[in-house]
Amino acid sequence: MTRTTSGIILALFAVAAFYYVMKTSTEVAATLFVNGTVYTLDEHSSVCEAVAVQGSRIVGVGSSDDLRKRFRAEAVVDLEGKTVMPGLIDGHAHVLGEGTKLHNLDLAGTTSPAQIADLVAKRIQETPAGQWIFGRGWDQNRWDVKQFPSHELLDRIAPNNPAILTRIDGHAVWANAKAMALAGISSGTKEIEGGKIYRDAKGDPTGVFVDNAIELIEKVVPSLSDSEVEQRLKLALDECARLGLTEVHDMGVDLQTIHMYKRLIDSGACPLRVYAVIGGPGATWNEYLRLGKEVGYGNDMLTVRAIKLYMDGALGSRGAALIDEYCDDPGNRGLTLTSEKEIEEVCRQATDKGFQVCTHAIGDRGNNIILNMYERVLSAVPGDTPSLRWRVEHAQVLAPADIPRFARSGIVPSMQPTHATSDMYWAEARLGPERVKGAYAWRSILQTGSVIVGGSDFPVENVSPLLGFYAAVTRSDAAGYPQDGWYAQQKMTRDEAARCFSAWAAFGSFEENSKGTIEPGKWADLTILSKDIMKVSPAEILTTQVEMTIVGGKVVYEKPSPVP
Repeated sequence: MTRTTSGIILALFAVAAFYYVMKTSTEVAATLFVNGTVYTLDEHSSVCEAVAVQGSRIVGVGSSDDLRKRFRAEAVVDLEGKTVMPGLIDGHAHVLGEGTKLHNLDLAGTTSPAQIADLVAKRIQETPAGQWIFGRGWDQNRWDVKQFPSHELLDRIAPNNPAILTRIDGHAVWANAKAMALAGISSGTKEIEGGKIYRDAKGDPTGVFVDNAIELIEKVVPSLSDSEVEQRLKLALDECARLGLTEVHDMGVDLQTIHMYKRLIDSGACPLRVYAVIGGPGATWNEYLRLGKEVGYGNDMLTVRAIKLYMDGALGSRGAALIDEYCDDPGNRGLTLTSEKEIEEVCRQATDKGFQVCTHAIGDRGNNIILNMYERVLSAVPGDTPSLRWRVEHAQVLAPADIPRFARSGIVPSMQPTHATSDMYWAEARLGPERVKGAYAWRSILQTGSVIVGGSDFPVENVSPLLGFYAAVTRSDAAGYPQDGWYAQQKMTRDEAARCFSAWAAFGSFEENSKGTIEPGKWADLTILSKDIMKVSPAEILTTQVEMTIVGGKVVYEKPSPVP
């Protein structure tokens, strides 16, 4: 054998040995999750059994046997058939609002002003005279007499304490005489543009203030301290983790809230990721126009790169801006809360700095105005600019001609499925039988090629993303009414509903490359469920429990073991 031949053989042997070692050696993983049903929601909608996590990232996805062979794991978690979803994301929420609701009187589900008065009376017993009483969640549509209340009822119970009770949608408040007196509100108080003061036959305020008129009362409400904001954020974030969320898009934050988020993150006390959206023009917006976008603070726990604007009010309080008058309130076409000039100015500022714009629009007139505005501003953006992914928050009632404009213009609709099942009892009375066909029209939007960012709008609705998933695929309430769904042709498939709360929500925040699906290289953000929501009966979706919530490979919630 020649020296040359011998060298070739040795080289081939070395190559073969290298590949053998590579093939047979094991990789390291901190945790293997095996024997589950893993919905990756990747482009092939792959379903597998196991996930490998190393540090804060996913490093392997496949069968349990393959991953056991491939990885040497510090811990192996037997899922025992449980379901793993990409970490669920709420694409439209109000975290401080939820924390405040948990801290104050929770009026959600109350069925009469008298019931609310009883709750206020109990709170008064433990509240010193002069201190404020706050609550949220009343909805006159749930009452036998579906009319806005008056301050007299609160005055009898709380004559010495200013009280403000916020409607469930946040677009109206009910105040007592003490609160109005502190704010200097009387029969002589003038109406405010974009708002409404309800008055009695004498012209005196009844205590109900809608949309921009709420500012007349809020100006005298004491501001929250840093510690109060931090405490309420933590209350809400812990609740989110318990209910399976790994990220929230927090709509309408200010500098104080952003600083408290950073304090929680820096101390390791923030359990999930936050995509924080600045609450309109003002000091916070001006500061970020100066600083620029803030992306991925604290190992991608906080991002600030968007601003929230308001086009109109809400349908429940008849403040949503409609093209034609309300069917149950002739002469009323709703309210526009921000002038087109103001919105266009902010849009152009956002374009210059690369910020996303997210605008609240509920009525068909409100949606039409903001789509026109977006298209006008975006038309001046150079064609090679990456999509700015401007969003319409709620997109609740749409004229038929406006539905295809989202996909055509690269505008992202952000919608909340539980709004449909909460509003369906009275929405048609507001809108009429024809206009309601363009309301909560998920299927119509999806058919145009758009995606939908899913959310809850908590505290307007319940935090649980499983309730949103259920509403999206059934269009029925928790009792199963109506049996086949309200305007059932607008239902989502289960795959679409899951993507609303994961992959599409991640797309809505420019994060699709790092989260939203279960794939190697992405953050190990996982939601583990007790049942397979992609297959069980609709009723069983509602009884599904969150077994574990994992953010960046860290377990931030685990269901307590049953007490023996």
